[in-house]
Amino acid sequence: MKQPYMHGSKRKKSRFRSFILLLIVLAAIAYLVMNRLPNNNHITPFYAKLDKPVFYQGEAYESSALGSQEAMKLPLGLITKWIDPAVRSEASGNSVILTTEQAVLRLQADKVSASRNLKEIPLVSPMTKQGKEFYVPVSVLKELYGIQVREDAVTGAVSLFNPGEKIRWGTFRGKEGGELRSGSSIRDPITGSLVDGERVMIWGEQNGWYKVQQTGGRAGFVKASHVTGEKGEEIPEFQPPAAKPRWKPQGKLNMTWEHVVTATPKTASIPEMPGLNVVSPTWFHLADEKGTIKNQADSDYIKWAHGRNYQIWALFDNSFEPKMTGKALESYETRLNMINQLLSFTKQYNLQGINIDFENMNKSDGPNLVQFVREMAPLLHERGLILSIDVTAKSSSDAWSRVYDRPALSAAVDYMMLMAYDEHWASSPKSGSVASLPWVERSLKQILDEDKVPPSKLVLGIPFYTRIWTEEQKDDGSTKVSSKAVFMEKPRKIIQEKGLTPEFHEDIGQNYVEYKEDEKLNRIWLEDETSVKARLEIVNKYKLAGVASWRRGFEEPAIWKVMADALQ
Repeated sequence: MKQPYMHGSKRKKSRFRSFILLLIVLAAIAYLVMNRLPNNNHITPFYAKLDKPVFYQGEAYESSALGSQEAMKLPLGLITKWIDPAVRSEASGNSVILTTEQAVLRLQADKVSASRNLKEIPLVSPMTKQGKEFYVPVSVLKELYGIQVREDAVTGAVSLFNPGEKIRWGTFRGKEGGELRSGSSIRDPITGSLVDGERVMIWGEQNGWYKVQQTGGRAGFVKASHVTGEKGEEIPEFQPPAAKPRWKPQGKLNMTWEHVVTATPKTASIPEMPGLNVVSPTWFHLADEKGTIKNQADSDYIKWAHGRNYQIWALFDNSFEPKMTGKALESYETRLNMINQLLSFTKQYNLQGINIDFENMNKSDGPNLVQFVREMAPLLHERGLILSIDVTAKSSSDAWSRVYDRPALSAAVDYMMLMAYDEHWASSPKSGSVASLPWVERSLKQILDEDKVPPSKLVLGIPFYTRIWTEEQKDDGSTKVSSKAVFMEKPRKIIQEKGLTPEFHEDIGQNYVEYKEDEKLNRIWLEDETSVKARLEIVNKYKLAGVASWRRGFEEPAIWKVMADALQ
C-alpha cells in the first residue's frame, strides 16, 4: 500500500530538482547576457548637439565656443573652470577682469579695445555677451595664460591645453573592438567608433580600458589592449615678460610701522635703529565709499628715511569702517580709483612699496579684498614696487579674521605680515599676555600649515608694547578687569621704583610681575629683551622672511641691537 506513495514523492522531487536547475541555467544565461555580451545600443553625447564643443582632458564643456580661429571666443564659465578660477565678471560695468602676476586686463562687452595695466589695447575681436554669459576672445587668453587651442578642420570641435600639460598619444589597432563606449565596460552604450590606425589622445585608464579622445573631439572608452605605439607630447611652458626687479633685503626683512595720528613725528627725535631696513608710516586712509584716500605723507620724513637707506612702504588702511570699505571694494571703478591714487603717491613721494592694512570688515567683502590686491599687484610690480598686506591671527571672528582669504592674498603679494599680538586685547574680560609665545607659534603654524603661505613671504609681527592689567574684586565676588597699553619703558620704571623681581614663566615664554595698589592687583606680562629674542628665534626656526614691529617709539633703544644681531 505504501509503494505508490513513495513513487509519487520521488517524481515530485525530480520535478523540483529540474525546476531549480532550469532557474540556475536561466540565471547563468541572464548573467552572460548582462555581463559578457556587448551592449549594441548607440547614444548621442550631449556635446554632439553643440555647434562648437570645447574639450579639456577628454571632458566637454556644457556650452559651445563662438567663432573660429583668431576670432574664437570661449564662455566665461569654461575659463573659470579650466583656465583661471580667479577670473571675475561685474554686471555693473558689463565687464570681465582677468588678473595675472604681470597684468590686470579689463574687457567690456562689445568694446573693440581693452584696458591692460591702465593702457588701452586693441582687440582682434570684442568680448560679447549672450544672455547672462560672457564670451572672451581666445587671443586674449593665449596672450595672458599661454593656452593652446586646436580646432578640428572637419568637426569644428576645440581641444584646450594649458601650458606644461602632458598629452599621451596612442594608435588604435584592430578591425573589431573599435567602439567608443560611455564607460569602461562592454555593457556601456556606444558613443562613437574608431578606425584602424587612428591616433587618439589618452586621458586615463580604468579597469583595463583607456579613456581616449579623437582629434575630432569625440571621447569615450576603448580596451587598452587595442591601443599601441604610445608617445608623449608636452605643451610648452608659458614664458610671460620678465618682471621688473624688486628690492630684497640683505638677510631678513626688518620693518617697523611709524604710527601717524595728526602729524608725522619729528625725525630729529628718532634714535638710531641698527638693522632696520623698512619703515611703514601710516599715511593713507580710506575716506569715503568712492575710494577717496586721505593723505598724510610728510616730505621731511621721506628725506630722513631715504638718507638712512630705509625703504618706505607707506601703509594704507580702511579706517576700520566696514560699510565704507565694502562700498569702496565693490566695483572695478572704485577699486581702480584707490589704486590710481596710490600709484600717484608712490611716484610723488618716491615710495618703494605699499602696505595694506584693512581690518574690521564684513566677511562677505573678503573676495573683493582679494580682487583689489590682485588688481593692484601687477601695477605696482610693473614699477618695481613692493606690495604687502597685514593679517590677523586666525580666530572665530568674521570681521577680524575669517574675512581674510590668506592663501589667495599671499599668492598676489610680496609679503604677508602676521599681526601676532592682541591675544588679550584692550577690553579683554580676562587679563593676560599681549602675545604669549605658545600662542604666537601656534598662530604662525596655522598659517604655514593650513593656509600654505610660503615662509619666504611670511613676516612675523611683534609687539613693542604691553598692557598693565588691573583686577579689582567686587562685593559680589566678581573680578573687574581693565587695562592700559604702555611702552616698554613704563614697566621697567615700575619694576625699579617698586623693587620688583620679574619671574620668568616658561609656559608663556615671558617675564611677569605683579603688585598691589589701592587694594587692586596689577599684572604685567613683560615685553622686553627676553620676549623679543624668543620671537626672533621663532623667525629663524621657521625660516620666515623677517619681522615687522608695532610700533616705532614704543621700544627701548637697546632692542634694535638685539634684533639686528638675531636677524643676521
